[in-house]
Amino acid sequence: MIELGQHAGFIITAYIGVFAGLFALIGWSLYDSRRVSRRLAQLEGRKD
Repeated sequence: MIELGQHAGFIITAYIGVFAGLFALIGWSLYDSRRVSRRLAQLEGRKD
């Protein structure tokens, strides 16, 4: 494995934080996309 030296804890924590944030953004995008699609379908149904 790569020798990270005395800052290994910070580096690992930073990577975990970045990946957690990335997965949170992806999850929120998927959730919001589905929510908006349902709302658009609902509004299109009212169009008549």
